[in-house]
Amino acid sequence: MKTVHKQLGLAGLLWSGLVLADDAATKVTDPHFKLAPGYLNSADLPLRLALLGAPPKPDSAALARDEEARRTALSLRGTAREKLAAADAELSFPGPANAFVCAMGAPITEKSTPHLYTLMQRTLSDAGGSTYAGKNAYNRTRPFVAHDEGTCRKDMEPLLRTDGSWPSGHSAAGWAWGLILAEINPARATELMTRGLSFGQSRVICDAHWQSDVDAGRIMGAATVASLHSNPAFLADLAAAKEEVKAAQKAGLKPAEDCAAESVALSLTQH
Repeated sequence: MKTVHKQLGLAGLLWSGLVLADDAATKVTDPHFKLAPGYLNSADLPLRLALLGAPPKPDSAALARDEEARRTALSLRGTAREKLAAADAELSFPGPANAFVCAMGAPITEKSTPHLYTLMQRTLSDAGGSTYAGKNAYNRTRPFVAHDEGTCRKDMEPLLRTDGSWPSGHSAAGWAWGLILAEINPARATELMTRGLSFGQSRVICDAHWQSDVDAGRIMGAATVASLHSNPAFLADLAAAKEEVKAAQKAGLKPAEDCAAESVALSLTQH
C-alpha cells in the first residue's frame, strides 16, 4: 500500500499546510506537523487558549517545578532512557509507529496495518497543530536555550530554537496516540496509554521542553481526540484499524523492536 503522502497527493499536502496557515494564530512552524493532512480543518481543531491559561511566569512556583523536573531529567543523561528519548524525538514515520509497537504487542506498518499507519500519520497533524495557538501566542523559550545547553538531538536544535516551547506538540501527539491506540486495542490500554505519557516525558529528558509544556500538550492531545470522534473519516479509519490489529494478532505477528530493551529504558523513570 502506498504511503498516505502518495495516497493523498501533493494537493492534499498543500491543503494541510495552507489551512493551518490561513489563520495567524494557527501558523505551524514545525514541518513534522504538516507531513500529512489531518482529519480536522483549522476551524475544528481545539485551539482555544482558554483550555490552557498561560505558561509559568518568572519566579513562580510553577516555574520552580519546571526547573526541578529539568534537573531530575538531566540526571538521566547517558542512560538508556535518554537514548529512547532521542528516538521518541523523531516524528517522521516509521519512527512514531515503531515507538508504540511494543505497547501494542503487534506490528504497526504500512503492510500489516495500513489504516492504523495512516491514522497515526494524520492525527500527528491534528494533535501537533492544536498546540500552535499557545506556541504562537507566547513563543516560550525552550529550556536548553534558557540554560545554554544541548538536547539529546543536536540535529533538531535549529528548528526548536524558532518554535515555541509551550505547549509541546510531541506530547500532544504522544498522548493522542496513546488514547487512540488504547481504543483500538483495549486489552493493551494500560501499556499504550503509559507509552503515550512516556513519549511526552521524553521531551523533558531531552531538555527540549519544560514539564509544564508537556502537561499542556497532553491536554491538547486529549482535546484533539475528543474532536476527532465527530469526524467520519477518522471513525472509518479507527474501525478499520481495529480489524487490522485483530487480524495481526490472530496471525501471530509480533513487534520487530527490542521490547525488552525498551522496558528497561522506561523503568528508569515513572513516566
